[in-house]
Amino acid sequence: AQLQASGGGLVQAGGSLRLSCEASGRDVNLLSMGWFRQVEGKVRETVAAISWSGNSTHYADFVKGRFTISRDNAKNAVILQMNRLKPEDTAVYYCAADKSLWVVAGSHTKNVDYWGKGTQVTVSS
Repeated sequence: AQLQASGGGLVQAGGSLRLSCEASGRDVNLLSMGWFRQVEGKVRETVAAISWSGNSTHYADFVKGRFTISRDNAKNAVILQMNRLKPEDTAVYYCAADKSLWVVAGSHTKNVDYWGKGTQVTVSS
């Protein structure tokens, strides 16, 4: 599978951004998908994840109540709506996909099957 991420950019604290990731390839609709983020010098960590059916979602504690993950299976896409952004949300965000929701939801970066290119999110104070 190939993942094409879009969105990101610069926003003031308290603002919103929307990230989108479209997957292409065989059986991509059967993959769990999610978003990771990484700050330079730190490990890449899960932000949010969603099962292939969309019935199960997972959020890191630091985004609960602010971010929402959803998927549009007609477009094989996953969306991350980020509201009430904080300066500490500044990072490079990566789209990820794997057969296992556990892998995507649990920051198991070494086990992730597919990665998209990172997109920068910068939140100014």
